[in-house]
Amino acid sequence: MDMDMDMYRCVECGFRIKTLFVQYSPGNIRLMKCENCKAVADEYIECNFLILLIDLILHKPKAYRHLLFNVLKQGAPHFEGLFWKSTVGYLLLDAYRSLVLKSCDEEWSSSMSLSSLVWTCRKLLTDVFLGNLLFLGTFLLATKIFLSRSAGSLRNKDILLAILISSYFKMFLIVMMVWEFPSSVIFIIDLFVLSSNTVAVKVMTESAMSRCIGACFSAHAVKIFTTQVLELRSLRYSNFFSDLMP
Repeated sequence: MDMDMDMYRCVECGFRIKTLFVQYSPGNIRLMKCENCKAVADEYIECNFLILLIDLILHKPKAYRHLLFNVLKQGAPHFEGLFWKSTVGYLLLDAYRSLVLKSCDEEWSSSMSLSSLVWTCRKLLTDVFLGNLLFLGTFLLATKIFLSRSAGSLRNKDILLAILISSYFKMFLIVMMVWEFPSSVIFIIDLFVLSSNTVAVKVMTESAMSRCIGACFSAHAVKIFTTQVLELRSLRYSNFFSDLMP
């Protein structure tokens, strides 16, 4: 792996730096300054997590640099485990999103038979898996073709983890388990996820914002198109078998 990828980043300008702070004794540290911009390399080290969360919601690039380069460091021993845990969490939240939308349809009923319920859940999980497989595949292809050369030095897992982590807005779907919200809230969350993905990609690849928007939008468009095609195919099969029933 490129040694530069194991270095930390200045959250202000993105310049690579070997260390973020010097610890003289427990609880006594001195934050290092960036050699490029002369600012404190990572001010979030001494900040509360809530401040970081607020800056992430506000889409501040320096908050994403802190999270993606200085916290989720590519060379860290827990990187692989974090990647797979993030993948499973992302798929489960996406499955719940599809379940909420499905429950809003007229076809979803609490009086469904067990076989129909099992078939619906299996179809839902299959659609979520295929949709996200094409989404991530399209995204990786777009980053390699349309984004800057710096994207070529990144591992696929680095880019994918950035997408998974920057989709943290999906966690707000859990709130819908407690309080009832209209289905339109889901699409608002989707817009926040799209914008958050765009900022994360820009921070990771250092590409122009317009190219990052294009890459993220095309990947999300492919996912939506795939989901709609699978839904129409499922509806066609459902109507076909209904006509065969006496």
